[in-house]
Amino acid sequence: MTPQKMGVVITTYNQPKWLKNVLFGYEAQRHNNFTVIIADDGSGQPTREVIEFFQARGKLTIQHIWHEDKGFQKCQILNKAIAQTDCDYLIFTDGDCIPEPDFISIHQSLAEPGYFLSGGYVKLTTSVSDAITEADIASGVIFNIDWLKKAGQPTNHKLWKLIKNKTIKALLNAITPTKATWNGMNSSTWTSDIKACNGFNEDMQYGGLDRELGERLYNHGLKGKQVRYSVNCLHLDHPRAYDNPETWKKNYAIRNDVKRTGRFWAENGIIKSTPQSH
Repeated sequence: MTPQKMGVVITTYNQPKWLKNVLFGYEAQRHNNFTVIIADDGSGQPTREVIEFFQARGKLTIQHIWHEDKGFQKCQILNKAIAQTDCDYLIFTDGDCIPEPDFISIHQSLAEPGYFLSGGYVKLTTSVSDAITEADIASGVIFNIDWLKKAGQPTNHKLWKLIKNKTIKALLNAITPTKATWNGMNSSTWTSDIKACNGFNEDMQYGGLDRELGERLYNHGLKGKQVRYSVNCLHLDHPRAYDNPETWKKNYAIRNDVKRTGRFWAENGIIKSTPQSH
């Protein structure tokens, strides 16, 4: 079964420079039948101006889902975006991740009932992130390994994700020891399955909140498909204001409880209700 209506959910918070480059990446997609859903956790006017700039260009269908800035509420804004969409299949990524030109089409072609896709990303250095231009994104040259090396990106095995040979990509997916987990930079599944788990757990703060959804999707009966070499994005580097050990500790406790109990329903999710009513 092929998804009929694709949506890409992009989370953002006051990073207009990076969001602009990301949206140039979606303008450059070879497959153009999809909706961009920007889940905005309270950004100010500069972000709104970036979104209006792309809406005026008319190349993308954009929905801007915004709420007031009350601190880190990524799960809340994601749930609002999920609740409002009419797309039957959703890709989740971040406003600092530039998609490769076939990003949407590969997710669509690999989508399969009963599965979620766990894609890959290549984390760029700060200097390479800053050097990328609109023209570089439009041409797709930034996904060329040699171009990245010349721009100053360190040479290591992580660049293998950008190898073009599909046979080698499939082999690397098969032999990688990394489990197929839900990561917020590059994962996708059916909207109905996310809603069946009541979306994201709004008790989760910064640190592993995406993984927790993946663990509940597993509990719901889905399997993860490892495609980290098949579909990728470039992760732009910037500081992270919300990273602290206390929230990680709290989030690990929630995730451990999900594993221990085998539950899939997020009590504090899209719908505010107890598991007993479902």
